[in-house]
Amino acid sequence: MTLDETDTKILDALIRDGRMSLKDLAKCAGLSSPGVSERIRRLQERGVILGFSAEIEPKALGYSLQAIVRIRPLPGKLHIVQQLIQEIPEFCECDKVTGDDCFIARLALPSIEKLDGILDRIADKAETSTSIVKSQPIRRRPPPLVVN
Repeated sequence: MTLDETDTKILDALIRDGRMSLKDLAKCAGLSSPGVSERIRRLQERGVILGFSAEIEPKALGYSLQAIVRIRPLPGKLHIVQQLIQEIPEFCECDKVTGDDCFIARLALPSIEKLDGILDRIADKAETSTSIVKSQPIRRRPPPLVVN
């Protein structure tokens, strides 16, 4: 799927400020407001823009601890573990991966005790390896926007 220069300008502006007005987006992209609106609609239809959301600071909500957990389900427990991960709200992100582990997940937690409780819920269904996040030099970001 290719993006032209105008699509890239719109996406770049929305990445910087997802609440930017159509008028300001139009100015950035060199289009009219209806033109930008149509471009955004097409980017959504093509699956380039999946949605619009707020970026939240976990610490501001009392989640002072983040952990990365590598999870290896025991034989026959893959689907049970995946369902548990989906049901536990402290799992903020989870990737199903190749290699020794099946899942790599990020949790936001108020305390180490909460981490222990969550890991206890899956301990009889999977092996886990946990790392505590010290800092996040790069927050989740989109891949580079390439114009073809």
